[in-house]
Amino acid sequence: MQLNFKWGFRGIFAKNNTLYTLLRNILFKAPPEKVHYFSMNCLKMATTLGIGETIVKNLFQYKPTSLAKDVMGLHFPNPVGLGAGFDKNAAYLHELEALGFGFVEIGTVTPKGQPGNDLPRLFRLPADKALINRMGFNNEGVAAVKERLINWNSRGKSVGDLIIGGNIGKNKITPNEDAWKDYSICFNELHDQVDYFVVNVSSPNTPGLRALQEKDALTKIFSELQHHNAGKKKPKPLLLKIAPDLTKEQLDDIVDLSLSMNLSGLVATNTTLDRSNLSATSALLSESIGMGGLSGKPVQKRSTEIVQYISTQTAGKVPIIASGGIFTGADAEEKFSAGASLVQVWTGFVYEGPSIVKNICKYLAEKK
Repeated sequence: MQLNFKWGFRGIFAKNNTLYTLLRNILFKAPPEKVHYFSMNCLKMATTLGIGETIVKNLFQYKPTSLAKDVMGLHFPNPVGLGAGFDKNAAYLHELEALGFGFVEIGTVTPKGQPGNDLPRLFRLPADKALINRMGFNNEGVAAVKERLINWNSRGKSVGDLIIGGNIGKNKITPNEDAWKDYSICFNELHDQVDYFVVNVSSPNTPGLRALQEKDALTKIFSELQHHNAGKKKPKPLLLKIAPDLTKEQLDDIVDLSLSMNLSGLVATNTTLDRSNLSATSALLSESIGMGGLSGKPVQKRSTEIVQYISTQTAGKVPIIASGGIFTGADAEEKFSAGASLVQVWTGFVYEGPSIVKNICKYLAEKK
């Protein structure tokens, strides 16, 4: 009975995720943020019951041991992660683990909770398989996130568990010259609770934040963080997330910085301000949305170019987590061929649904 039940559900979700496509068409009629929380809370309810969790895992997990990777001194059960911004407050780790993610990056977390920018601030562009967001680092603050992570980690950890990254930022009201203080607060508060850190200075949705991508500003931030890290009993990998809009000269500065400051890796890339690659969305619609970072398929090519450039310039010495336009196994393979060590999805998760990790992992495993 149980076996037939399980396989019956698998059949429903087989072949192009037909059910999710139908469901997505309905959900896309509602505001994106409301749908986000509605969907994740439904998943939370489904996994609360033992049988519900078993069904979700049987439907969406794919765990060949051949995909496990050791990167930055960490053991990733598979190389497909979820990018920052999806689970800002570490509220859905159990549910995301059930969907088969190898790692999840929580945040962006700031020292104090903040509401972010005014609504609406998240927009779908289905014709281009893209999103535009201007969220503005909305989160509950480092204390609330830390408490959830303490509860998460209290269950004990073992080899093959979900890897948690902490994406950290500065509060909107903090001036850039004091930004290092905000990053230090988040780093120290979350140090014992996450597996690695990502410094986010590349979001286009906090005024002036991207100015921190300049070499002098980054040197100040990472000098402080590396000083704190060296004093810890168990130092954590420290990465930088960069924008796809950087010039060649700025990328060269990032490469120099990553080597001179002994960064553990780079995340490439964040969202873009460039909308020239919107091929199917009208300019009128794009303009009516206003400011915000563009993600999804229009960023894929530029993201891959940056991954390849950084990998070449560093001779592969700096691990890269690739993000940008990853919807399928072939998209992920493109990033790995360019030099990525791991990949992250976000917009692809919205459009492809809960089967995205399984589909990518299955594709990669069959290519081995």
